[in-house]
Amino acid sequence: MNILFLILVAVIGGVAVTLQGQFIGIIDKNVGTVESVFITYGGGGLIVGIIMLLLRGGNLSSLQNIPGYVFLAAPLGLVIIASIGYSVPRLGLVTAFTIIVASQFILAAIIDHFGFFGTDIHQINISRLFGIVIMLFGIWLTIR
Repeated sequence: MNILFLILVAVIGGVAVTLQGQFIGIIDKNVGTVESVFITYGGGGLIVGIIMLLLRGGNLSSLQNIPGYVFLAAPLGLVIIASIGYSVPRLGLVTAFTIIVASQFILAAIIDHFGFFGTDIHQINISRLFGIVIMLFGIWLTIR
């Protein structure tokens, strides 16, 4: 697959996450955290449900072939949306997302290092460790 296309998809995702964070924060601050999660997931669930039915007929039979722990993706999504909605209006977009993304990188490095959940092992080397330290320094600069 073309690397430029993959980069574009990632950039679009990053833009969407940032805009969603701001919008969820507005809902959270005005209505509440639980309500903002409901609006986000309820609306998104409805849209993706319709798309799934139109494109694939709603075939979920292959779900029996995946490990049970992957179904934690649903409640984890709720935690993600709630934490974004709650933290963004209180910390600001840059600070909230800096902390969120740094947390993702650190956990991803640990998962890669040990090969958790069936991932290919990518050892934490000095270069990765140095990158994490620089990122933590960046967080400190952002929130101080």
